[in-house]
Amino acid sequence: MTASNSPRPERNPRPQVLFYRSDRDTSPAGHDSCTKARVAEGLAGLLGGEFGGEFDEKCLPRGRLYLVPSETLTLAHAHRLGLRSVDDLFGGVVPFPFVASKVISHPLPERHSPAPAGWSTRFTEKVQDAVLPGYSVFSAADARLAGGRLLEEGAVRLKDPGGVGGAGQWVVGNGTELEGRLKEIGTDALWRRGLVLERNLRQVVTHSVGQVQVGEFLAAYHGIQCTTRNHCGAEVYGGSEIIVSRGGFDSMIGMQLGSTVRLAVEQAMAYHRAALSTFGGMFVSRCNYDVAQGIDDSGAQRSGVLEQSWRIGGASGAEVAALRALAADPSLQVVRACTCERYGGNTPVPTGAWLLYDGVDDRVGRITKYALASGHDDA
Repeated sequence: MTASNSPRPERNPRPQVLFYRSDRDTSPAGHDSCTKARVAEGLAGLLGGEFGGEFDEKCLPRGRLYLVPSETLTLAHAHRLGLRSVDDLFGGVVPFPFVASKVISHPLPERHSPAPAGWSTRFTEKVQDAVLPGYSVFSAADARLAGGRLLEEGAVRLKDPGGVGGAGQWVVGNGTELEGRLKEIGTDALWRRGLVLERNLRQVVTHSVGQVQVGEFLAAYHGIQCTTRNHCGAEVYGGSEIIVSRGGFDSMIGMQLGSTVRLAVEQAMAYHRAALSTFGGMFVSRCNYDVAQGIDDSGAQRSGVLEQSWRIGGASGAEVAALRALAADPSLQVVRACTCERYGGNTPVPTGAWLLYDGVDDRVGRITKYALASGHDDA
């Protein structure tokens, strides 16, 4: 996990760590922004730097910066901010905006189907064994074509490429339902953002597989997501439980893993390596891959990467809590960590937990979030 016990070189002085609310549509007082800012403050401690609050792109401070953007950045944007490597941010940088979304995972239905500039057929070929059967489309005609093919073998899940936490997803079972959803989505949205059509699964277990690099510290993890009920009774993201080991992705291969977990890890690693080798100029210090395992309508067991996250995310509280535990005790090799999100009042927070947010959000109501890490060499 630690590359060297010697001090960092002079050219990398202690940074000022800032949270960058790069998605300006989000509220600075909302639970999501506040939680991410709290994680950024934890990162400042790991780096031996100072937390300077929220970053203002119009007023660049002097000295070395370490940014924690709320979204994946493009290369052009990152370079304007002086971000050149994984030492400069917690998150990722990609050459084109679509690379940060769900559409990169699947091929186009036809060789000459419309696609955004920079589209890579080579990437979809590299990851075909690491994802579920599906297509990415950028027109209603291609959506009908792709949907017709997939519906021959069962229900299809439609996904907004920018949807978060399961939002912007619909399951269709026939052509009539597909046509209705396409009308609701609209032609303009299809052309601007695209749409993912993917084999729908039942009895799904979602694995989280990731890697984080913060200064000298490098760790990788696998785990599962859990759900909870929000104030409306809907099932939403409720947190992540992860097992974190010193070192990068390769450190997990030597661990004793169950067959389903090992498959999830191998698929995430294949996806990760394909992205870095395909999209020039890309670099990431934080990556997370959601791998779904379940049963399709034919009864076949399926496993595949649903999406990538190259930005601070729901599991980041657990990631940073684990890094802090590993940094504090060099004898630890493996750490269990979790994040927990619960709606409503009177949520018990365990002793020793890192409180990330506890308040009333204007959009979702009362919500409490915390992270907790504990060291176990036999985790």
